[in-house]
Amino acid sequence: MNVLSEKDLKKLEELNNEHVMKLVHEYIELLRPSKVWVINDEQEDIDFIRQHAIDLGEEEKLNMKGHTIHYDSYYDQARDKKNTRILVTPDQRMSDKLNTIDREEGLKEIFEIMDGIMEGKEMAIRFFALGPTNSNFTQCALQFTDSFYVAHSEDILYRTGYEQFKELNGSDNFFLFVHSAGKLDGNVTCKDSIDKGRRIYVDLKGNRVLTMNNQYAGNSLGLKKLALRLAIYKANHEDWLTEHMFIMGLHPEGKDRVTYCTGAYPSACGKTSTAMVPGQSIVGDDIAYLRIVNGEVRAVNIESGVFGIIKDVNPIDDPVIYKTLTTPRELIFSNILINDGVPYWLNMGKGLPKSGMNHSGKNWKLGDKDAEGNEINYCHPNARYTIRISELENADPNLHNPDGVRIDGVFYGGRDSDTNVPVIESLSWEHGIFIGATVESETTSATLGKAGVRKPSPMANFDFLVIPLGLYYANHKKFGNRAGANCPKVFATNYFLKVDGEFTNAKLDKKVWLMWAEGRMHNEYDAIKTPIGYLPKYEDLKALFKQIFDKEYSEDDYVTQFSLRVQKLLEKLDRMEDLYKVEKDIPAFFWDILHTQRKELQELKASQGDLVSPFDL
Repeated sequence: MNVLSEKDLKKLEELNNEHVMKLVHEYIELLRPSKVWVINDEQEDIDFIRQHAIDLGEEEKLNMKGHTIHYDSYYDQARDKKNTRILVTPDQRMSDKLNTIDREEGLKEIFEIMDGIMEGKEMAIRFFALGPTNSNFTQCALQFTDSFYVAHSEDILYRTGYEQFKELNGSDNFFLFVHSAGKLDGNVTCKDSIDKGRRIYVDLKGNRVLTMNNQYAGNSLGLKKLALRLAIYKANHEDWLTEHMFIMGLHPEGKDRVTYCTGAYPSACGKTSTAMVPGQSIVGDDIAYLRIVNGEVRAVNIESGVFGIIKDVNPIDDPVIYKTLTTPRELIFSNILINDGVPYWLNMGKGLPKSGMNHSGKNWKLGDKDAEGNEINYCHPNARYTIRISELENADPNLHNPDGVRIDGVFYGGRDSDTNVPVIESLSWEHGIFIGATVESETTSATLGKAGVRKPSPMANFDFLVIPLGLYYANHKKFGNRAGANCPKVFATNYFLKVDGEFTNAKLDKKVWLMWAEGRMHNEYDAIKTPIGYLPKYEDLKALFKQIFDKEYSEDDYVTQFSLRVQKLLEKLDRMEDLYKVEKDIPAFFWDILHTQRKELQELKASQGDLVSPFDL
């Protein structure tokens, strides 16, 4: 412990937690850093982290006050699914689709990688709260890292938790995250370490994540998707839910109320654009904890910041985010193009310079190729920004409410060009689970393989599930049953329906679909019952288009968008049956809904054909 100053050692002792002290001893001995900093909640400590990231060269200041740029390795630009594994014991049952490794084998391997990995480097010990402080929702998190960029990112993305750890009263009820960037080439993880030693291991039994030889935040920030996995496991073995969901407030025009909802969407299916619809407020954009409190479903955002994809953020489609990114504030850009201290990113709404510093190095110019002969783009398409939600003009005042917000609606959305209607309400809570379980997302370009291929994405959470799907759905059913009359209504949206290759709605039309759903949550609109759920009535959508956009909504548009494409719906049920019949212990209610829906659609097809107008239902 001679790498700790007396001041830092005292900070640890003041926690009065033998479990923390034991972990600090164990990991200092294993990792062997040359210096260890213990960071509490004081602003002086927080400021030190940011400045140290700059001093070490992990971040560089840009021209605008508060802005910095960080680069990950050229070969570490996205979540590493291949090397992200769940450590399992023989008694743990997981879906066959999950990437797992025997726990003893995995720990032996990664501890060998970790042995001395921080030699010659400094380590920060961090304490965070996943969720608002002093809340029954909140999980404590302890992080060891040798990246001060990672530590700085966490100060933007999460609430400080040193004082929260004192409230544990010596308990070991906290998550542990251990990270090292490994051997560096300049300021980034060297390619050899990435190729041979990049590992992200999730140890459910140990309530910890061990992530080595990486810097990209999706791999290195244990508190993000890695914490999501630990929390899903914990929640589903208790009585609450952890979901890959935004939380937003809906503010209907002319009505003095705010209605809160959550939403789960796979990547590129409209999650951020939904949470950021003009005139609404945002509590969170990524991960939600949900509990039943006094008979109500309530939710908190475990984060207080946004780690967002910057590609396509422009002043027309994303005015709030764009303004935030182009004005002074504490903000980290990653893996974008910098020219003379000015940031540029793909599809930002203005021309990009043909040279500068980007994810490939300081002297990039248009036409440069990498070692494999691939042309290097201006910026990586997964380039990111890190900001506090409180910096957004549409931040909800309940962002840090320890009691969370009451949830009256849940949205699921996928990318579907030819089957689902723009918005529909489930027939029941169980049917809502079925809707979430059958979310699909179409591939969008040749770079992802053949365009238009549908990939299943149950609850938009499948990549992060660490329990069997059957248990996951059964627990959702129990959760809704416990909520009783206060169970949220469930909706599905699809912003990507096309006819003859053209989208059937404009980008901002989603505001109408959301406001119709909000009205349904308050029993203000009637609806058309169909085999797949409740459809909006034409007159209600027409009135909403007029009220919100002062725009006429034609019967032809309504029929085009809300007709049931019966054969396509039947084909989707076949895909879902094939997907789930190989999964064990899928609850009976799922199969009951699938078989009932198929029977009713077949009857509808026999009587009215493949395409059925909502006016005929």
